[in-house]
Amino acid sequence: MANESDYQGLLERVAALREALANRFAGDLVGNPALADALQQQVDDILAAVVKQDSQIKPPPDKGLSQLAGIGPEAAEEFGKTRIPHGVQPYDEQVASERLVAVGDLYYIYHHERIGVFRVIRKLKELFQAGAVRLSSGQGAFLLYQFDRRDVLRYTLNDRQMAYRRAFGYGNAQVPQGTTPNVNFHNQFSHFINQVALYWRDKRISDVLRERAYDPSFGSIAIVRRAGLDLRNNLKFTSYGHLNVLRVEVMQLLEEAFKILGSEDVMNLFGTTTPWDTVEEILVRYYNERLVTSPRQRMAIAGREVLRWLAQPHIMKTQRGQFEALLLEIAEHSEEWLTSAQSMGLARRMDANRVMPWGSDGNIAAQNGSAMQTGLRRSRQQPIRSQRINGRQANLREHEQEW
Repeated sequence: MANESDYQGLLERVAALREALANRFAGDLVGNPALADALQQQVDDILAAVVKQDSQIKPPPDKGLSQLAGIGPEAAEEFGKTRIPHGVQPYDEQVASERLVAVGDLYYIYHHERIGVFRVIRKLKELFQAGAVRLSSGQGAFLLYQFDRRDVLRYTLNDRQMAYRRAFGYGNAQVPQGTTPNVNFHNQFSHFINQVALYWRDKRISDVLRERAYDPSFGSIAIVRRAGLDLRNNLKFTSYGHLNVLRVEVMQLLEEAFKILGSEDVMNLFGTTTPWDTVEEILVRYYNERLVTSPRQRMAIAGREVLRWLAQPHIMKTQRGQFEALLLEIAEHSEEWLTSAQSMGLARRMDANRVMPWGSDGNIAAQNGSAMQTGLRRSRQQPIRSQRINGRQANLREHEQEW
């Protein structure tokens, strides 16, 4: 059980240990940056072990209050002898893996809903029941009949839309009483993906510019970790309730839908060769829609992989080598999601104005002479730029409302 003097002494000894290691390996740290991470991790492990061991000691019945207040036989004679806890369990340590995986599947389902897979099945069912299409006794017709008979047992379209609204803030369905739409999800999700993509772009640049390409990159893992933790904490509060069982049911529904759309008699009816061709043919023929099948489906796959990654404790790694190796799993998924979302105006890259233009003579000195003129032009153009930025933000809000 640590008292105040032991507590203070531990922190001072740990600080002295860090300083001694830095002084001893100063020369090696310059040429081997990874050594600094390894030394830092070892000291952190030592401190964590001491704190854990002290936390397991059972405190006195009064939790040390009599020592501090000077009451009874255990009263402390000096302030340094009073008991002090090391703290409580960190907030970010808990990972609700199952619920976050469920949210990832629901995100996957949402994009297929927006593509129009379930609307296509409803239209096909209407045509089948009206006898308006040449379907009778084939495999697709039989599966469509079974699909229709089980409809009363499933969650309705309104139930699904309320789930999307509650989990992601997408759509305009009325959420159940006692909850609120998760309006912060899209901004935090796109921010995290932007940070992951930016980190790996910096990594690629550093691989090209440096002599030792496999050294740790100069990107900041703290920014990526913080963005991921913010998103994960956001989803922890919106993933309770029936979302887990709903996504299992709707995933089964999605599988049944594609078996119908991929059956031989249905594809022959519309002259298609794949279930996706059938989806697009019905959307164009009966709904006259602009197809967004490819980018939406890629956003569904990439977004689900990113959320599944967040469901694991990878985001808690603080050592650069470990974190970078684990983050590689979603590097390409983040770029794919961002590119697809950008093509539909649903997200923007955050690094568009990060790079300073290079002078024609091979350095930026040529630009310094016109710095004052550039600043003057910028000040004159500021009202116009503000109007453009406000216009782009208004367009982005309109796109987000479409979700």
